[in-house]
Amino acid sequence: MGSWDTDHLYGIDPRTWSVAEEIAAPGKPYGIASFDGGLSVVVSVGDDDDRYLYRVTPGRGFDLASKTACPDFTGSHLAADGTALYLCQQGKQRILVLDRGAAVQREIALPTRCAGFGFGAAGESFMISGDDELENLALARFNLRESTPAVAPIAAIPFDARSLAFDGTTWWTSHREASEIVAFAV
Repeated sequence: MGSWDTDHLYGIDPRTWSVAEEIAAPGKPYGIASFDGGLSVVVSVGDDDDRYLYRVTPGRGFDLASKTACPDFTGSHLAADGTALYLCQQGKQRILVLDRGAAVQREIALPTRCAGFGFGAAGESFMISGDDELENLALARFNLRESTPAVAPIAAIPFDARSLAFDGTTWWTSHREASEIVAFAV
Protein backbone atom coordinates (compact mmCIF):
# COMPACT_ATOMS: atom_id res chain seq x y z
CA MET A 1 0.00 0.00 0.00
CA GLY A 2 1.07 3.58 -0.54
CA SER A 3 0.80 6.55 1.80
CA TRP A 4 0.50 10.18 0.72
CA ASP A 5 1.17 11.30 4.29
CA THR A 6 4.60 9.64 4.47
CA ASP A 7 5.52 9.23 0.77
CA HIS A 8 6.26 5.57 1.43
CA LEU A 9 5.14 2.16 0.22
CA TYR A 10 4.37 -0.43 2.85
CA GLY A 11 4.47 -4.18 2.41
CA ILE A 12 1.77 -5.55 4.71
CA ASP A 13 1.89 -9.07 6.13
CA PRO A 14 -1.70 -10.26 5.57
CA ARG A 15 -1.55 -12.73 8.48
CA THR A 16 -0.73 -10.13 11.13
CA TRP A 17 -1.51 -6.80 9.39
CA SER A 18 1.93 -5.62 10.43
CA VAL A 19 4.37 -3.73 8.22
CA ALA A 20 6.82 -6.23 6.73
CA GLU A 21 8.67 -3.69 4.57
CA GLU A 22 8.81 0.09 4.20
CA ILE A 23 10.14 1.78 1.05
CA ALA A 24 10.63 5.55 0.67
CA ALA A 25 9.08 6.85 -2.57
CA PRO A 26 10.41 9.79 -4.64
CA GLY A 27 7.01 11.52 -4.23
CA LYS A 28 3.39 10.68 -3.47
CA PRO A 29 2.57 7.09 -4.49
CA TYR A 30 -0.71 6.57 -6.31
CA GLY A 31 -1.44 3.36 -8.23
CA ILE A 32 0.52 0.15 -7.72
CA ALA A 33 0.39 -3.03 -9.81
CA SER A 34 2.43 -6.19 -9.94
CA PHE A 35 3.85 -6.33 -13.46
CA ASP A 36 6.77 -7.89 -15.31
CA GLY A 37 8.52 -9.35 -12.26
CA GLY A 38 8.22 -6.34 -9.97
CA LEU A 39 5.90 -3.53 -9.03
CA SER A 40 4.95 -0.59 -11.20
CA VAL A 41 4.01 2.54 -9.26
CA VAL A 42 2.53 5.89 -10.31
CA VAL A 43 4.24 8.64 -8.31
CA SER A 44 3.37 12.35 -8.15
CA VAL A 45 6.56 14.41 -8.25
CA GLY A 46 7.02 18.12 -7.56
CA ASP A 47 4.75 21.08 -7.02
CA ASP A 48 3.13 20.61 -10.44
CA ASP A 49 1.89 17.13 -9.40
CA ASP A 50 3.49 15.57 -12.51
CA ARG A 51 2.97 11.80 -12.60
CA TYR A 52 5.67 9.26 -13.42
CA LEU A 53 5.88 5.48 -13.58
CA TYR A 54 8.62 3.81 -11.55
CA ARG A 55 9.69 0.20 -11.10
CA VAL A 56 10.00 -1.08 -7.55
CA THR A 57 11.60 -4.29 -6.42
CA PRO A 58 10.58 -5.42 -2.93
CA GLY A 59 13.68 -5.69 -0.77
CA ARG A 60 15.58 -3.26 -3.02
CA GLY A 61 13.31 -0.23 -3.42
CA PHE A 62 12.63 2.20 -6.24
CA ASP A 63 14.68 2.03 -9.42
CA LEU A 64 15.13 5.77 -9.93
CA ALA A 65 16.53 5.19 -13.44
CA SER A 66 13.19 3.64 -14.45
CA LYS A 67 11.39 7.00 -14.08
CA THR A 68 9.08 7.36 -17.10
CA ALA A 69 6.66 10.26 -17.57
CA CYS A 70 3.01 9.22 -17.69
CA PRO A 71 1.30 10.45 -20.88
CA ASP A 72 0.30 14.10 -20.32
CA PHE A 73 2.01 13.80 -16.90
CA THR A 74 -1.19 12.38 -15.46
CA GLY A 75 -2.25 9.01 -14.09
CA SER A 76 -3.60 7.49 -10.93
CA HIS A 77 -4.63 3.83 -10.76
CA LEU A 78 -2.82 0.84 -12.26
CA ALA A 79 -3.76 -2.75 -13.06
CA ALA A 80 -1.99 -5.50 -14.98
CA ASP A 81 -3.16 -8.64 -16.75
CA GLY A 82 0.23 -10.31 -17.21
CA THR A 83 0.91 -8.95 -20.69
CA ALA A 84 0.10 -5.24 -20.37
CA LEU A 85 -0.03 -2.49 -17.79
CA TYR A 86 -3.24 -0.42 -17.63
CA LEU A 87 -2.98 3.21 -16.50
CA CYS A 88 -6.11 5.09 -15.46
CA GLN A 89 -6.14 8.79 -16.19
CA GLN A 90 -9.03 9.65 -13.91
CA GLY A 91 -9.58 13.27 -15.00
CA LYS A 92 -9.43 12.34 -18.68
CA GLN A 93 -11.90 9.48 -18.13
CA ARG A 94 -9.72 6.95 -19.89
CA ILE A 95 -7.49 3.95 -19.40
CA LEU A 96 -4.30 3.59 -21.41
CA VAL A 97 -2.89 0.18 -22.25
CA LEU A 98 0.90 0.30 -21.94
CA ASP A 99 3.49 -2.21 -23.13
CA ARG A 100 6.54 -3.27 -21.10
CA GLY A 101 8.36 -0.10 -22.22
CA ALA A 102 5.42 2.10 -21.09
CA ALA A 103 4.49 2.98 -24.69
CA VAL A 104 0.76 3.54 -25.23
CA GLN A 105 -0.76 0.67 -27.22
CA ARG A 106 -4.41 1.65 -26.93
CA GLU A 107 -6.76 4.19 -25.36
CA ILE A 108 -10.03 3.12 -23.74
CA ALA A 109 -12.58 5.89 -23.19
CA LEU A 110 -14.68 5.57 -20.03
CA PRO A 111 -18.23 6.89 -19.61
CA THR A 112 -17.58 7.72 -15.92
CA ARG A 113 -14.66 8.67 -13.72
CA CYS A 114 -12.70 5.76 -12.30
CA ALA A 115 -11.57 5.60 -8.67
CA GLY A 116 -9.85 2.23 -9.12
CA PHE A 117 -10.00 -0.84 -11.32
CA GLY A 118 -8.76 -4.41 -11.50
CA PHE A 119 -9.15 -7.85 -12.99
CA GLY A 120 -11.21 -10.62 -11.38
CA ALA A 121 -10.66 -14.38 -11.34
CA ALA A 122 -11.90 -14.99 -14.89
CA GLY A 123 -10.15 -11.91 -16.32
CA GLU A 124 -13.30 -9.81 -15.92
CA SER A 125 -12.72 -6.08 -15.46
CA PHE A 126 -14.17 -4.25 -12.48
CA MET A 127 -13.99 -0.60 -11.50
CA ILE A 128 -15.07 1.88 -8.89
CA SER A 129 -17.22 4.19 -10.99
CA GLY A 130 -18.09 7.73 -9.97
CA ASP A 131 -19.61 10.97 -11.19
CA ASP A 132 -17.61 14.10 -12.11
CA GLU A 133 -16.91 14.89 -8.43
CA LEU A 134 -16.01 11.23 -7.69
CA GLU A 135 -19.13 10.88 -5.59
CA ASN A 136 -22.00 8.41 -5.98
CA LEU A 137 -19.46 5.60 -6.19
CA ALA A 138 -20.39 2.10 -7.35
CA LEU A 139 -18.59 -1.16 -7.96
CA ALA A 140 -19.17 -1.95 -11.63
CA ARG A 141 -18.23 -4.43 -14.35
CA PHE A 142 -16.89 -3.24 -17.67
CA ASN A 143 -15.15 -4.84 -20.64
CA LEU A 144 -11.66 -3.49 -21.34
CA ARG A 145 -11.67 -5.21 -24.73
CA GLU A 146 -14.26 -2.70 -25.99
CA SER A 147 -13.06 0.68 -27.26
CA THR A 148 -15.77 2.46 -25.24
CA PRO A 149 -16.95 0.00 -22.62
CA ALA A 150 -20.37 0.17 -21.02
CA VAL A 151 -20.23 0.30 -17.23
CA ALA A 152 -22.69 -2.00 -15.45
CA PRO A 153 -23.06 -1.08 -11.75
CA ILE A 154 -23.19 -4.00 -9.29
CA ALA A 155 -23.47 -2.24 -5.93
CA ALA A 156 -23.27 1.25 -4.45
CA ILE A 157 -20.22 2.05 -2.34
CA PRO A 158 -21.27 4.18 0.65
CA PHE A 159 -17.81 5.59 1.43
CA ASP A 160 -14.93 7.40 -0.31
CA ALA A 161 -13.28 4.32 -1.88
CA ARG A 162 -10.04 4.58 -3.85
CA SER A 163 -8.12 1.86 -5.64
CA LEU A 164 -9.19 -1.71 -6.34
CA ALA A 165 -7.25 -4.98 -6.22
CA PHE A 166 -8.07 -8.68 -6.37
CA ASP A 167 -5.83 -11.30 -4.73
CA GLY A 168 -7.48 -14.35 -6.31
CA THR A 169 -10.20 -14.73 -3.68
CA THR A 170 -10.87 -11.33 -2.09
CA TRP A 171 -11.32 -7.80 -3.43
CA TRP A 172 -9.62 -4.90 -1.65
CA THR A 173 -10.10 -1.14 -1.64
CA SER A 174 -9.44 1.73 0.74
CA HIS A 175 -11.84 3.81 2.77
CA ARG A 176 -9.94 7.02 2.20
CA GLU A 177 -11.43 9.27 4.88
CA ALA A 178 -11.16 6.57 7.58
CA SER A 179 -7.60 5.49 6.56
CA GLU A 180 -8.78 1.88 6.42
CA ILE A 181 -8.32 -1.05 4.07
CA VAL A 182 -11.60 -2.79 3.16
CA ALA A 183 -12.02 -6.40 1.99
CA PHE A 184 -15.15 -7.58 0.18
CA ALA A 185 -16.57 -10.18 -2.19
CA VAL A 186 -18.43 -9.53 -5.44
